[in-house]
Amino acid sequence: MYKQIINKDDLVKLGYSDYMAKEIIRLSRLYMLQCGHRYYESRKVSTVPVIAISEILGFELKIKEDW
Repeated sequence: MYKQIINKDDLVKLGYSDYMAKEIIRLSRLYMLQCGHRYYESRKVSTVPVIAISEILGFELKIKEDW
């Protein structure tokens, strides 16, 4: 089973720096806003769908639930 939602800590585990992980989450939230999902307008939202992160990074992420 793969994760559907990802946060900053998951990106840090993948090897991104703390700053870059925060930036990827921020850009993913902006992407979700452009898609019409108003929930991601709040700055307090710190988790985003893996699909949004894949769109930002340009490749597909598959992260197992139990890692």
